[in-house]
Amino acid sequence: MAHAKNHDYHILHPSVWPFLGAIAAFLMLYGAVGWMHSGEVHLWLLPVSGPWLFLMGLVGVLYVMYSWWADVIHEGEMGDHTPVVRIGLQYGFILFITSEVMFFVAWFWAFFKNAMYPMGPESPIKDGVWPPEGIATFDPWHLPLINTLVLLLSGVAVTWAHHALVHENDRKTVIRGLIVAIVLGAFFTVLQAYEYSHAAFGLSDTVYGGVFFMATGFHGAHVIIGTIFLAVCLFRFLRGQMSQEQHVGFEAAAWYWHFVDVVWLFLFFSIYIWGR
Repeated sequence: MAHAKNHDYHILHPSVWPFLGAIAAFLMLYGAVGWMHSGEVHLWLLPVSGPWLFLMGLVGVLYVMYSWWADVIHEGEMGDHTPVVRIGLQYGFILFITSEVMFFVAWFWAFFKNAMYPMGPESPIKDGVWPPEGIATFDPWHLPLINTLVLLLSGVAVTWAHHALVHENDRKTVIRGLIVAIVLGAFFTVLQAYEYSHAAFGLSDTVYGGVFFMATGFHGAHVIIGTIFLAVCLFRFLRGQMSQEQHVGFEAAAWYWHFVDVVWLFLFFSIYIWGR
């Protein structure tokens, strides 16, 4: 009786994943810096290839992510995710999305600063032009508009699936909605890769090219991550996991996907339309 649980919180057992995750992230970052700088780094006074060290760290990070999330899923299946614990998980994910918002704020800041006060050869006496000379921007009403519609329709499919689960407990509709969302998300990535292959400027072509590819490229990476996130939820629903009462993972995936939608709308109206 002295060890009986008389609260709704889940006391975690000691875990090795934070420690291994920190080591893997350090190796990945150290390898990436060496890769971009000279191609070689020194680890414990031994020369190591930067790309290989980066790859080792990346594999370690992915392994820790998979294992750690598998443990969280197992905790939920064991009944450890009480209503209080689920609220904590939701708050944690909201804070994560908030940090992602601030990440993109930095790229929007860089874009608007240079768009409103463009630098030129005579700066600061005379401002330059925006977009910089020699930059042929994309027509927003062709492929970018199609991509916008594709991503918004994917968000509608996620909302459809979430509504079917929460209000109707219709798992078949949930699965259909997730399949549609995942296919559209993958299609968005294909269209963005096609757009990049036909760009008339590159990453190093003025500040416009740098900010354009960094902002839209990181958004594209988030689309890929979100698509994987939804695919994991689909796999879990196919296995009979998650329920009308307990579906924090699916809820987090839906929030993340809508965050990706909103960021793309800001990118579309700011960079593709206003920034032309």
